[in-house]
Amino acid sequence: MAENEVKLTKLAKCAGCGAKVGAGVLAQLLDGIRVHEDPNLLVGFDKSDDASVYKVSDDLALVQTVDFFPPIADDPYLFGQIAATNALSDVYAMGGEPKLCLNIMAIPESMPKETVHQLLRGGYDKVYEAGALITGGHSILDDEPKYGLAVTGFVHPDRVLTNSGAKPGDVLLFTKPLGIGVITTAAKAEMASEESVALAQRLMTTLNKAARDAMVKYHVHACTDVTGFGLLGHTCEMAQGSDVEMELHVADIDLIPEAVELARMGILAAGMYRNRSFAETWVDAGETELCRQDVLYDPQTAGGLLMAVDPADADALFAELKNCVPSAQRIGVVREYQGGKRIFLR
Repeated sequence: MAENEVKLTKLAKCAGCGAKVGAGVLAQLLDGIRVHEDPNLLVGFDKSDDASVYKVSDDLALVQTVDFFPPIADDPYLFGQIAATNALSDVYAMGGEPKLCLNIMAIPESMPKETVHQLLRGGYDKVYEAGALITGGHSILDDEPKYGLAVTGFVHPDRVLTNSGAKPGDVLLFTKPLGIGVITTAAKAEMASEESVALAQRLMTTLNKAARDAMVKYHVHACTDVTGFGLLGHTCEMAQGSDVEMELHVADIDLIPEAVELARMGILAAGMYRNRSFAETWVDAGETELCRQDVLYDPQTAGGLLMAVDPADADALFAELKNCVPSAQRIGVVREYQGGKRIFLR
């Protein structure tokens, strides 16, 4: 490492989406805040959804989101790519197309100019890959670096996908392996293999654009991207918002093998414990091994899309996803809510 090279992850207390405020704490913080009525606001912050949606005309609605976090990689260009990929994902999860982006950046005063330049270049490259534009932004000085984007996208008002539309009988499809949080946590302690770190980095820089472009051709009733709250946290939000229960088939969920082994050793992101605390009341874990449960609660950065698909379209969409996403998975089904637990691991 060069003498003036910055090891970014050493400047951060938490990494990537593992730095998110826990879902349960966030709900308490938002409780009681008045929500103003506007018939054109199709999705607001009171819905626990991925982004807000505002109807502009009969043919156009704006999708807006913001996401930023501390470094999850030491290479500034890679960190910029990951942060941008993660921020763009919320628009894809709503069925939208990203169009305009604004940089959000906090940097130490001592950070070399070239490091900042590479960070921004990583963000720009991913935004342009998405077919969107960066049009400005805002930066401040901070001892702990942070980067992300505010993103505006377009979607037809009648084709908005939320995390609260799942219906009994729907098939659950997912598009990326799990275990990114475990791998990145282990990497900080130099306990993860180069192969697994490289895999995690590829996943975190893979846009959910192809998954979105495939799913909008079919009858998808609900969608969310799996990020800081982990698969079980985001699935729980979808089940609660849709007033359904879900059966997940653990053997069909793609877990990064080394992440399972590291979890068995107790190498876990702090966010996993927050996610478990939030969701486990609603989860029937059955006979699922604890380390696999931990990976299902693991916070993901720039994770895949979780879709609740009409059973008549599930096979066709699953077949198409196999050709365009990192890991097409058919992981469970949606059922009528019977009271009690919302998520059943089988």
